[in-house]
Amino acid sequence: MSKTDMPAAEANELNSYELAFHVLPTVAEGEVATVFESLKALITKQNGEVFDEEAPERFDLAYEIIKYLEGRNRKFTSAYFGWVRFKATPESIEEIVEGVEGTKELLRHLLTKLTRIEEENPFRFHEALDVPVVEEVDEVKEDKKEKKEETPKKETPKAEDGDKEEEKV
Repeated sequence: MSKTDMPAAEANELNSYELAFHVLPTVAEGEVATVFESLKALITKQNGEVFDEEAPERFDLAYEIIKYLEGRNRKFTSAYFGWVRFKATPESIEEIVEGVEGTKELLRHLLTKLTRIEEENPFRFHEALDVPVVEEVDEVKEDKKEKKEETPKKETPKAEDGDKEEEKV
């Protein structure tokens, strides 16, 4: 179905999207906000409506990423990660993607269409990193150990002399 075959209601329907991205760690910390603002401006220029965001913050990557820059392959182990959620028509997405791909300060990016549940429940990456990992206190571990020891073991019934099975050859 081409754009001209689409009913008018579908052609103007706004969908929810999330643009997640890594800003190169070589970008000066003070310039990261400018890159973030330029991405949001790119979206609004295409009549997108930004409704949620998480500003980029620096963190260590789970694995090394290699990107061809300045005439050679460069290895990166950290980046500034952020995301922006917005509503836009499907027709405007192509221009947004072209603009994002032309942003030289980005290490990588991912644009996804959101489901209603995803839209209502955003995952706040940087907040999740700040939550301390809780370990069990030694007292709790000891309590669990004691309960295991108290649990009676099931004994298998012993066969009486008259109940012996014949050996099969």
